[in-house]
Amino acid sequence: MPEVFETLVYTFDELDECARERARDWYRQTLLHDDWHHVVFEDFERVCEILGVELATRPVRLHGGGFRHRACIWFSGFASQGDGACFEGQYSYRKGATREIRAYAPKDQQLIAIADQLQRIQRQNLYALEARITHRGRYFHEHSMEISVERASQTWQPPTDGAEETLCEALRYLAQWLYRQLEREHEFQMSSGIVDEGLRANGHTFTEDGQKFG
Repeated sequence: MPEVFETLVYTFDELDECARERARDWYRQTLLHDDWHHVVFEDFERVCEILGVELATRPVRLHGGGFRHRACIWFSGFASQGDGACFEGQYSYRKGATREIRAYAPKDQQLIAIADQLQRIQRQNLYALEARITHRGRYFHEHSMEISVERASQTWQPPTDGAEETLCEALRYLAQWLYRQLEREHEFQMSSGIVDEGLRANGHTFTEDGQKFG
């Protein structure tokens, strides 16, 4: 014979502090499975477009069927050795990148430095350097990117001395920049203030000890 059980449930603000912390832990775990990083990825895609990096894409199956293409951007984080970010794609010179990056991110000195570094090495090579960036291995950080550099010259002129190393360095700096943006966004999303706002806005309910109800 069916039985009816009654459970007293609480909103987040009705919990004591110990129970609230348990509720926060639950919310943080659910957040890890969401696309919390999509704003950072969108920003990075725009930065790449400005600098002349054409990101590779991969098909991703949608929940309702079908596919969409997403940029090949990878990361792992944020507390283990070997954590980082990387990307795949093609790089070539883009005219006006140094001016445009200053307009897009006027206070970001690292991005400006990367754009200037790319501009200098391209100028020395008549703006003909190109690079192919692929991911290798099972880790995701700037050194897991394999970068092959060549100079698009009809006379088969090689890159100037040190050009390949300088270009690779700039692209790896770009991957490091991406990781720092992801790290900052993760810290922000996981902060107690933002978590509390999410718990209140979504109307979650809990048992007295902070366990999610329903």
